[in-house]
Amino acid sequence: MLRAPVGGLFRHVVDLARGQAERGHRVGIIADASTGGAQAEAALADLSPRLALGVTRVPMSRQIGLRDVSAVAHVARRAASVAADVLHGHGAKGGAFARLASSAHAVRAYTPHGGSLHYDWGSPTGLLYLALERILIARTDLFLFESAYGRDVFRAKLGNPGEWARIVHNGVTAAEFEPINIDPRAADLVFVGELRILKGVDVLIQAVALLKQDGRGVSAIIVGEGPDRAVFEAQVLAKGLADSVRFVGAKPARAAFALGRLLVIPSRAESLPYIVLEAAAAGVPLITAKVGGIPEIFGPDSADLVPPGDPAALARAIGLVLRDLAGQRAAGARLRARVRETFSAQAMTDAVLAAYGEALARRHG
Repeated sequence: MLRAPVGGLFRHVVDLARGQAERGHRVGIIADASTGGAQAEAALADLSPRLALGVTRVPMSRQIGLRDVSAVAHVARRAASVAADVLHGHGAKGGAFARLASSAHAVRAYTPHGGSLHYDWGSPTGLLYLALERILIARTDLFLFESAYGRDVFRAKLGNPGEWARIVHNGVTAAEFEPINIDPRAADLVFVGELRILKGVDVLIQAVALLKQDGRGVSAIIVGEGPDRAVFEAQVLAKGLADSVRFVGAKPARAAFALGRLLVIPSRAESLPYIVLEAAAAGVPLITAKVGGIPEIFGPDSADLVPPGDPAALARAIGLVLRDLAGQRAAGARLRARVRETFSAQAMTDAVLAAYGEALARRHG
């Protein structure tokens, strides 16, 4: 179960469902009917023939609302009709649906993917979401966190998830280690992701403005869509960067990587983002903020990461890397080898299935 079939969460679900099906398991997906667009439709159409339990799209609201009642009821009916062994909810809404659906038989698993954990108790919205998350702990048989960071944030905000919490890192496929052919007309910088404040696009725009002020003008392409696109476009115009920064809409990650010589990930918050894993696997030079589980990907090289929300630090890092892209090859090779060894989709699928097995044995043993 997941709400919006977009971004890294959707990528995780698709890879996991495909890997489980390839190992002979009967798998199904339930997702919102109104979000995702053409890319989601294409991904689900490709995946659907492999899924014995199919793909179901039902209305799911982003905020708490009456649609949640019908969505939970649908999940419960679907689980009963196929005698599901596991209900695995992804993200705040998917996790709620999986755990609220009545099932005396199925293990109820939850992977937060950030979600409610981005909120704090001090705001009214955070108070509501975190209180609900705390209540649902008692209805959770298995927590699967994509990073140690995610587990630690959960503990700090909500309490101990119990001894049946597991860390299973996101993983990439073998095909993603194929190198990227950079477009000869590529911009200096490329951003790939959802266009919202959390992703730090405004920080990147400010960094580009600072570089221009210092006489080191750079070009940037912004790839993606999101609720704050108009805000960022207005910021570009206000700073006189219309000739330097272009917005090109959403594109697949590998196609987007080819549009810039240096990938910049200026996020204010992340869990364990696929975009970093995908770029590292493909050998794409990148600069990223030191947030969430990203240091777990970089390991011993995490000291080179940039503090979040700091345009000046980001501008300095961009200037240094663009002056010596060739010098990034050694660091890039180390990161690529680390991703190949530790962050594979096969290892991710095996670890999730092993955790399911443990939870089923506890429930029925």
